[in-house]
Amino acid sequence: MRVNFRFGGEMAIVFDESAPKKAANLSVNSDLLKKAKELKINLSATFENALTDLIREKQSENWKKSNKQAIKAYNTHVEKHGVFSKGMRSF
Repeated sequence: MRVNFRFGGEMAIVFDESAPKKAANLSVNSDLLKKAKELKINLSATFENALTDLIREKQSENWKKSNKQAIKAYNTHVEKHGVFSKGMRSF
């Protein structure tokens, strides 16, 4: 499995790298495709990397939306009471 993105200090699995490949038909600007072929750019790898980044972004946005209320409550608590380790820090 591919583990390649940081979220909240932990690594999260974006997708299963061992899953079988599946053919997909895509429409691409012909000049863009020509230039990519001239530069020997691996289209499959480039697409997978871009898609992984987009999935990571969307998952992060969804997590933030899902946890918006809890984050707000925590921030309010910290504003009123400080962080839980306030008296334990040596800096």
